[in-house]
Amino acid sequence: MTKDGQNSISGEGKKTARILVVDDDDSFRHMIQDVLQQTGFECEVASSGDEALHVLDSAQIDIVIADIHMPGMSGIELTKQVKDRYNADVIVLTGLVEDFRYEQIVEIGASDFIQKPVGIDELLVRIKRVIRERTLLSQRDRAETDLQQSLVMLQRALEGIIHTVAVTVETRDPYTAGHQKRVASLACEIARQMGLGDHIIDGIRMAGVIHDHGKISVPAEILSKPGSLTRLEFGIIQTHPQVGYDILKTIEFPWPVDRMILQHHERTDGSGYPQGLKKDQILLEARIIAVADVIEAMANYRPYRPALGIDEALNEIRKNSGVAYDREVVDACLAIFEKGGFEFE
Repeated sequence: MTKDGQNSISGEGKKTARILVVDDDDSFRHMIQDVLQQTGFECEVASSGDEALHVLDSAQIDIVIADIHMPGMSGIELTKQVKDRYNADVIVLTGLVEDFRYEQIVEIGASDFIQKPVGIDELLVRIKRVIRERTLLSQRDRAETDLQQSLVMLQRALEGIIHTVAVTVETRDPYTAGHQKRVASLACEIARQMGLGDHIIDGIRMAGVIHDHGKISVPAEILSKPGSLTRLEFGIIQTHPQVGYDILKTIEFPWPVDRMILQHHERTDGSGYPQGLKKDQILLEARIIAVADVIEAMANYRPYRPALGIDEALNEIRKNSGVAYDREVVDACLAIFEKGGFEFE
């Protein structure tokens, strides 16, 4: 059977390993078959490499025991084909140890080799060692599969949390909800333009879609106020990064989502809020979200003013590059719009 088939052994004592003995010496081949069957193994035989491949195509084989010197296909070529096409280990037999070196075993993928004449006790010991290694490998593969499934479930759980938080904000302020989605989209594009890895971009996306969720503590009449805000009202608005951080700080994300949210209104010259951080004190991810936030906010409609447009927004970050906004982030953002292909949904 091919590599897609399941092992016929999942561990010693659970199922008997099925072994294929390949040798052009009839008496030797059947002698090994009898010994293995008496020991409790299932055993198939083949007199050539071609016949062995036919058996492998029709039956699940765990271990192939093959002589090097056979008419037609050699044991070395058979080993290469077995390792390439089937889920089986190979023990190579040779009458002359100088015909074979350990380095060659590793190169072609054989698990072991034994010099003829074969000692039965030694052969059984080698077979059992290969079975143990197959069992350990199978257990490791299952553990890796379980781990991957757990990671997928964790990712889905995190996305569920983010979605729930975003929907909560949307029920109170649809402008904020749409803004967050658009900021996340642009921030991810900026991160890609900067050559950041997928893992970092995933974190930026997570933070971006809820970066203003702290506004859930801000009265709705302030969020939707059509005119200018008073100093007190603006002070209340300025609390939203800290509120957002406080809500998420106990959740163990794979990224510093809480700090990205806390810092997305910080500015490189220290003029931002809530902590007045400067330059590298601000997370790179937060600096990216900050630029995307400004672009989206200026380009689109708000209850207190009409949309100013992309050109005005780009002029803002260009004018304050290296002052309020990170220069590298600004350059990446400008490059995105200069080459075209990005539009807010």
